[in-house]
Amino acid sequence: MVDYRKYLQPDVVSKLSSLEIRARMVVEGFITGLHKSPYHGFSVEFAEHRQYMPGDELRYVDWKVYGRTDRFYIKQYEEETNLKAWIVLDASSSMRYVSAGNVSKYDYAVSLAAALSLLMIKQRDAVGTAVYDTDLRVYLPPSARPSYLQEILKGLASSRPGKETETSTAEALRRLVERIKRRGLVIVLSDFFDGPDEVVTALKGFRHKQNEVLAMQILDPLERTFDFGTEATFLDMETGEEMVTQPYQIRKAYAEAMTDFTERLKRRCRENRIDYVLLDTSTPYDVALVEYLNKRRKSG
Repeated sequence: MVDYRKYLQPDVVSKLSSLEIRARMVVEGFITGLHKSPYHGFSVEFAEHRQYMPGDELRYVDWKVYGRTDRFYIKQYEEETNLKAWIVLDASSSMRYVSAGNVSKYDYAVSLAAALSLLMIKQRDAVGTAVYDTDLRVYLPPSARPSYLQEILKGLASSRPGKETETSTAEALRRLVERIKRRGLVIVLSDFFDGPDEVVTALKGFRHKQNEVLAMQILDPLERTFDFGTEATFLDMETGEEMVTQPYQIRKAYAEAMTDFTERLKRRCRENRIDYVLLDTSTPYDVALVEYLNKRRKSG
């Protein structure tokens, strides 16, 4: 069993403590600068208690708990949130890839998902996760409960990419679109090796439901440069097919093809109002996340 706690080290938590992530578009339940729900009445579901803090409204004090403990606790509700967010991870075999000195693309994605989940819950926003390969393997609906973070981390850490498991981003994301009933923020972490047009078609399903969508493409540095040594045998991690080649003979053509691939994906995303960021596993995930969130904040 993978130790889920490794994905949120204390130094990283400290570095991320001053950050925030906000929706750029007007999504259901989002009120800029406030953390009060627009939902009231019987549809608001009780989630858990938290200790009373100065400034909290007395009407939310649980007086029964006070009578038993002589301490003030506030009732928290499931819909006491600005935003619902879904963090979606690709667990196909290609995400297992790792070159010397780096982490696998999947572990990098899980660390990013853990950090983003922490930020969301810290903001009292609801966050959920989904993991897919050819189909949805894990689905945890959004929740703003502080204790939910541990459940998210366990779910992500236990879902490892299998061997020779192909990707079916379009089909898996279509299934996820059907589960999302309320508009929010959808963040997809993947190498997107399905092809730019297929990926964007899948992501457009979320946009059609008025969600804000962020595509985070995660690649290993050698996947971008093909900077291998002499003759080498390459294994397709999704099909098991092997190919022997001399990398230096095809490095230039490969690098050009990879650049064309990432640029086409970025262009197609932006044409459809889908935010896109390319992440390299040689850059620590917390550094990459801080840089991206600062850039996002400045660009409005």
